[in-house]
Amino acid sequence: MGSAHNIKEIRIKELQNVKDIVLSSIFKKNKNFLGLNKFKILQKMTKKNVIPLGGISKSNQKKLKLIGCNGFAGISYFEQKKGPISRAF
Repeated sequence: MGSAHNIKEIRIKELQNVKDIVLSSIFKKNKNFLGLNKFKILQKMTKKNVIPLGGISKSNQKKLKLIGCNGFAGISYFEQKKGPISRAF
């Protein structure tokens, strides 16, 4: 598995013969922000399995069906939110 943000990095991962490429950032609006359309274009430019990462939340998870992915990677999606500590004395 390898990570990429553009077609040049995808080609490098192909040369490294990785099985899967994590492509980011699909939703998180940072300098590598792709969005659904650009992600789909890059996904079609390789025969490798492409896994989306970046800004995926429960509210936008259903949009992943539009790109036909088999899964996704996430950090904040899987982090458990911690609420205030409640103690009885």
